Amino acid sequence: MHSSSSAEKPKLLTLAWPIFVEQALRMLIAIVDTFMVSHISDSAVAGVSVSSQIVICFIIIFNFIGIGSSVVITHHLGANDRAGADKIAATAISTNLWMGLAASLIVCLFSAPLLRVMQLPETLMPYAQPFLAIMGGTLFMEAINMSISAVLRAHKHTKDAMYVTLVQNVVNITGVCVVIFGLFGCPKMGVVGVASVGVISRIVASLALWFLLQYRTHLRLRARDLVEFSRERLGRILRIGLPGAGENLSYWLAFMLVTTFIARLGGDSLAIQSYTLQIQRLVMLFSISLGLGTEILIGYLIGAGQFEEAYHELLKSLKIGFAVSTGLILIVALVAPWLLGWFTSDAAILAGGVWLLRLSILLEPGRVFNVVVINSLRAAGDVYFPIQMAFLSMWCVWVPLAWFLGLYLGWGLTGMWLAMIIDEWLRGVLMYRRWTKRQWVQHAERARAHVVAGPEIEPSI
Repeated sequence: MHSSSSAEKPKLLTLAWPIFVEQALRMLIAIVDTFMVSHISDSAVAGVSVSSQIVICFIIIFNFIGIGSSVVITHHLGANDRAGADKIAATAISTNLWMGLAASLIVCLFSAPLLRVMQLPETLMPYAQPFLAIMGGTLFMEAINMSISAVLRAHKHTKDAMYVTLVQNVVNITGVCVVIFGLFGCPKMGVVGVASVGVISRIVASLALWFLLQYRTHLRLRARDLVEFSRERLGRILRIGLPGAGENLSYWLAFMLVTTFIARLGGDSLAIQSYTLQIQRLVMLFSISLGLGTEILIGYLIGAGQFEEAYHELLKSLKIGFAVSTGLILIVALVAPWLLGWFTSDAAILAGGVWLLRLSILLEPGRVFNVVVINSLRAAGDVYFPIQMAFLSMWCVWVPLAWFLGLYLGWGLTGMWLAMIIDEWLRGVLMYRRWTKRQWVQHAERARAHVVAGPEIEPSI
């Protein structure tokens, strides 16, 4: 392996805005696929939706390698240790490759049993099974794409992942239109065609990312780099990545459980929740993007041993995040009736959605505290406190309080959203307190010690 780069301190805005666009484009792929599949039938949408949930579960698993490798690479780059950064990148890519191949084999061979575990009605199986077999059978490409994107972001090339996702969107939208509507003499291929186009867009993204990996970082991976593993390097990636993925998985499971509470309120409540989240997600993407950008910046500073500067950079990011997210959600709340009118004309659903978007004025500032500080703690190597507080708050506060306020007291969606607001603010305040008390510094010192100690002496396995 060979590479070259500089350890110049990155700029937050330069990092964050391409991440925001990339995440928005990824969300657009799912929205476009759902919209196009709806032209087949509602049953097709339902079947594809269940299959997509299985694919998302595996993507969450792959993501912990991306989370961990990105942080560890920034530590090495901040310390001007390019050789160490390259070794971590090679370990991340090879690990996700083999995990992806295993996942692809499992999903391809057992797509039908997996769908039956999800209690999918047999009438939906003709739509869901081929979609899952095709998309799940190529999960290894998604795994590789995620790890390479994480490496590029760690090297400050956040625009590259954005451009690749843009190209992937163009390929996906064009291809899906062709196979759904039978354009240019192509037969209408239905769900199989949509999945096939998804695979083609993944291949295009993989080729582009491999090229950019070599062009931007000058990283040259040999065949042996994909089969040799270092326990020490993989352990450092997992130490950061597993808690981060565990926190994301915990949130997803808690959210799914609260959704079952909402389902008890009836179809209108589910529709209100769905439409509100679609609109609110744009504001949430800003918090996520700012958090990821701050994580990269803090990681560089930790690697360089500049702990005091890292402390103040986080506080500056919080001020920006609080101001922008509050401004965005205020605008959304102001034009909520117009925005929701694009989705529905039902007066009751409109009124409920407008109320929830206005409640979000309390939610989004708390989410900024939570997301941005958690990412910074992770970049500093303080990974266990966030997941401990996540489990405690989500399962001892959010979920039981959502049931108590929403169902037991009969406050409905308002009660369940109040529970979510309390959870976000509770975790946000706890994370902020940990940062300001500098309880993360000892973890940052330990993380930096791994970098300055030089190459590990443990053999590959």
